[in-house]
Amino acid sequence: MSINRYARRIDANQTQVIEALRAAGALVLVLSQPLDLLVGINGKLALFEVKDGAKVKSAQKLKPAQEKFLAEWAGYPACVVDGPEAALRHLRVLQA
Repeated sequence: MSINRYARRIDANQTQVIEALRAAGALVLVLSQPLDLLVGINGKLALFEVKDGAKVKSAQKLKPAQEKFLAEWAGYPACVVDGPEAALRHLRVLQA
C-alpha cells in the first residue's frame, strides 16, 4: 500500500500563494492542519487557509473542523484566501 494514497490534497493555487507571500518578504510554513499556512512578517503571525478561487463557491467551503477551529480562535489573526492577490491583501493588513 502506497503512502501517497493518503497524501493530503492541496489547492491548485497554493504554490502561487506561497510564492507571492515569500516574494513580499513573508515567512511561510506549510501546516496542512488545522489551516494551510502559518505566515509571518515583521514579528506578526497569521494563519491562512488557501482555497482555489477557480473552483465554484460550493467547492471552496471550509471543512467542519476548519469552521470549528476558526470559531474557537475567533479574534486571532486567521483568514481564508482564494489566490495570491487576496493573500497579499491580507499580508498588508497584517503588516499594518
